[in-house]
Parts: sequence; structure tokens; C-alpha cells
Amino acid sequence: MLPRRIRLPRPDIRESLGRLAPTRRSLAVGLGILVCALGGYAIARETSLFSVTQIEVQGGSPRLAAQVRAALSPLVGTSLVGLDGGAAMARIEALPTVVSATYDRAFPHALRITVVPERPAVVLRRGPGSWLVSARGRVIERLPARADAKLPRVWVSGRTPVEIGVVLAAGTGAAARAVADAGRFATRVASATYANGLLVFHLRSGLQVLLGEVSDVKLKVEIAARALPALPQGSTYLDVSVPGRAVSGTGVPTDLLLQGSGRG
Repeated sequence: MLPRRIRLPRPDIRESLGRLAPTRRSLAVGLGILVCALGGYAIARETSLFSVTQIEVQGGSPRLAAQVRAALSPLVGTSLVGLDGGAAMARIEALPTVVSATYDRAFPHALRITVVPERPAVVLRRGPGSWLVSARGRVIERLPARADAKLPRVWVSGRTPVEIGVVLAAGTGAAARAVADAGRFATRVASATYANGLLVFHLRSGLQVLLGEVSDVKLKVEIAARALPALPQGSTYLDVSVPGRAVSGTGVPTDLLLQGSGRG
């Protein structure tokens, strides 16, 4: 005999949904919690309960910290809860001394800022004018004519525009970045020039180091540092534009004549 078919009861969909649906009491409780949360947020945002009274700055010099506090001074007295972090960071990163910044709300009243400062690399000279330029090629500030004598000089013509906070154009900016890439070797550099695709370091000793294209700067200066002690006496230049074939000599190679073309 065939087994009898067992009939299972059909589920009542309405009854199942009724069990899952929230009760009026749970809805009221949830709504009450939401209202309290929104009310608390509004109170914290609009009152002085969490107002900014202190701006802490980390990662820079006292002078930079003062600049950051001055940039954020309009935020003093406003609420930490309603802080527009993006706008605050834009204020800081607009400073010519700052690469980037992050923030943290240190409740109840402190705004904590961490900055990455620009790193000075060269002094830009345009006629009698001097500017401090960062390792990224950004103009940080104007300087007295005889300031920062330890930093290498980069000379530009009198027609070259220089604006504080702006990254220099390709040629001049490339020279600044190359000096930064030179690391400890940069202390030997009196000035740097870059024109027509040719980079030259003019050392404090009077020797000229021809690096050629602005590429593999770290490798080229390492080769130059190793070659300098072994140079024949009286050498006036060292050509490391081809890293595997360093050449020294006396006199002024034709390519090095461009060193004066950028001076204003």
C-alpha cells in the first residue's frame, strides 16, 4: 500500500507578521530615545557645554603652533560637536608653513591639531629679494637678504613671479626638490641651478657637480660624495649625469655655462 499523504497546516502569514511587528509600547520607547538623542545633540551643538576654549597643536615649532592657533581663532567659543573639520583643516593647510594637518575633538573643550610642517630646503634669490623654499618647492616666507646662510641658494631671473604659499614652477621647483633629495650632501651645496633640463650643484669648495636630468638624484650625489676625495688636484667640475661614468676635469664644460643664465 502507498503511504498516506500527510497534510501540513498552512502558515498564517498575517499572524506571523503580527508577531514580528513592534508593539505600540516599543515604538513609543524608541521614539522617545530618538527625541532625547536629537535634543541632546541640539543642546550640545548650540550651547557652551562643549565649546572650544583650547587649541592644542602638535608636530611643529612654537612659531608654527602660534600660526595654527591664529588661523583657527574664529573657532574659539564654537561647539566641538558641530565642528566642520574639513573647513578647519583647510584653514590650516592654507598656511605656507604646513604640508597637512589632522584634528581630534578632545572633549569637553579642547581641539587637538597635529600638523606636518613644510621642511625648508633652499633660499630662493631674485635680485635683492630672498625667500625660504620648502623641500616640495613651496615658497614658505620672505627673508632678509642675509638670512639662512647655511641653506643652498637657487637663483631666478627678475621676471620670475614669486608668491608666498605657491609651489614654484617646474625648473626652480625641481632645483629645490633636488637639493632636498641630496640629503646630507646638501650641506656642501652653495647654490643650485636648473635650466634647459640640466641640474648643477655649485659646491662651497668651488667645485661644480653636473647632475644632468632631475632623476636619480640620491644615486648621483652618493656617487659624487664617493668620488670627491679621489678627484685629481685642480679639478673644477665633476660630471655624474651618467651615474655609471663619472667624469672630472678642469675648466668649464660648455653645458655648465648655463649656470649664470638664471641669475637676476
